[in-house]
Amino acid sequence: MRIHILGICGTFMGGIAALARGLGVEVAGSDANVYPPMSDQLRALGIALEEGWSAEHLKPAPDLVVVGNALSRGNPSVEYLLNQGLPYVSGPQWLGEHVLRGREVLAVAGTHGKTTTSSLLAHLLDNAGLAPGFLIGGVPENFGVSARWGQSAFSRAPQAEHRRSVGKGHSDPGFPAAPFVIEADEYDTAFFDKRSKFVHYRPRIAILNNLEYDHADIFPDVAAIQRQFHHLVRTVPGNGRLIVNAEDARLAEVLAMGCWTPVETFGIDAGDWRARLLEPDGAAFAVTHQGRPLGDVHWNLLGRHNVMNAVAALAAAHAAGVDPASLLPAFATFASVKRRLEALGEVGGVRVYDDFAHHPTAIATTLAGLRAKVGHARILVALEPRSNSMKAGVYVDALAPAFADADRVVLLQRPELRWDERRVTAALGGRGVSVPSVAELLDVLARDARAGDHVVFMSNGGFEDAPRRFLDALRHG
Repeated sequence: MRIHILGICGTFMGGIAALARGLGVEVAGSDANVYPPMSDQLRALGIALEEGWSAEHLKPAPDLVVVGNALSRGNPSVEYLLNQGLPYVSGPQWLGEHVLRGREVLAVAGTHGKTTTSSLLAHLLDNAGLAPGFLIGGVPENFGVSARWGQSAFSRAPQAEHRRSVGKGHSDPGFPAAPFVIEADEYDTAFFDKRSKFVHYRPRIAILNNLEYDHADIFPDVAAIQRQFHHLVRTVPGNGRLIVNAEDARLAEVLAMGCWTPVETFGIDAGDWRARLLEPDGAAFAVTHQGRPLGDVHWNLLGRHNVMNAVAALAAAHAAGVDPASLLPAFATFASVKRRLEALGEVGGVRVYDDFAHHPTAIATTLAGLRAKVGHARILVALEPRSNSMKAGVYVDALAPAFADADRVVLLQRPELRWDERRVTAALGGRGVSVPSVAELLDVLARDARAGDHVVFMSNGGFEDAPRRFLDALRHG
C-alpha cells in the first residue's frame, strides 16, 4: 500500500508517517516547509518528501491520501485530490483505524499540559515494564522521538502478512492489548471533518487536564469547546476511567452534560489524588490517594502546573493497573519535553530557556514556577504572539497580568498582529517594550541582560531560532 501525507512535517503528521512506515506501508509526503529536524527523521525512515503543494506530488496516484488539518479548500493538492476522486482520510481517523484499534488507549486532553502529561504518562508506563506506544505533539527527552509503536502485536510479529493485516486496521486476537498514549487535541480534524481530533481515539482511560478558551479561529466561545469535550466523554466506556481536574469548574460543567464512566479527580487543593508541595517551586511534593499517603516525589520540573500534570499521569497509570507507589522513583528520571522551559545553555552567567507558550495561563504558570526557583534573580521574557488566538488579540487584556513574575518583557510586534501592542506594554509600565523584528528583539535583550539573569523565549512557533541566536550573540559579544 502507498500513502501520501499532506502536511507531513508537523509533529503529529510526522508521527503518523513514522507509525505507518512501521507497518510496512510505503509512505511519501509533502509540506509547505520541509526542514530539519522532522525532515531528517522522516528521510532516515525512507520516506520521500516534497516541498510545496504541487499536484504533481500526487502522481502517480497513491492508494490513500492522509490530509493534515493545516490544509483547506483552495490548496492545490486538496483541489487536485478532490477533482481526481482520490481516496483520502484525516490523520486522526487513520490513526484511530490503523494504530489505536485493539490497543489500550490512554488519551490526555486539556487546554494546557497535554504534551508534558502524555510524555510523563508514557515514561511511567515504560518504567512499569509495559513498553507503551505513543504519539505526542512534542519530543519527550526520555525517548527522543514523538511516536513509536511500543510493545504491540505488530512489534512482536513483524511478518509481512501480519503487517498487511494490521495495515488494514485489524488487530490480532493472538496478542493482548498493549497501552498506547495519545495526546488528545481538541483542535479540528480536517477541512472536511470539523469535529475535534480526539473523538477519533476511543480511549479507555482519558485525562481531562483543564479547559480554557483557546483556538479562537475555530471555536466561538468556551461553550463550544466544552461541547467537544462532552463528545470525548461520550466515547469512554463504562469499564474505563476518567481522570479529571477537581479544581476546574468548566470540566465539572462538562461532566454535568452526561457521564457514563467512573471518575477519579486530582488536584492540590481538592481531589481523590492530591499533591502537597514540599518545595515552593514544585521540585518536591508528597502524593496521597483518597487520603492515604503514597510517598514523596523529587524531580527536575518546576511549577504548580507541572505538579498537577504529574498527579494526573500517576492516576492514569494506576487506572491502567500499575501500583502508583512503585512509580514515584520514576519521576526523578523524567527529562521533560523539548521546548517546555528547556534550558538551552548559559553564557556569562545568563541562562537561556526555550518555552512553547501560547496562552496567558501557560505563560503565568511557567514564570511562577521559574520565579519560585530563582528567587530574586531577574527574569527577562521575549514573546512571539504566534497562535491564531494570539494574533487575533483574544488575550490582549490577559497578557500583562500573565507577566507578573517577569522583570522585563520584549514583545515581537509582527505586521500580522491585529491589535495594538501598546495595550500590553502600557499595562506593563517600564517593564515592557515592543519591537518589529527578531533582530531588534535580540539587540534589546543583549543590551539588557547581565550575569545572573534568566532569559525565557516564549513562542509556539520557530521564533526565527531566536533563543539559539541569542546564545550565539552572548558567546561572541
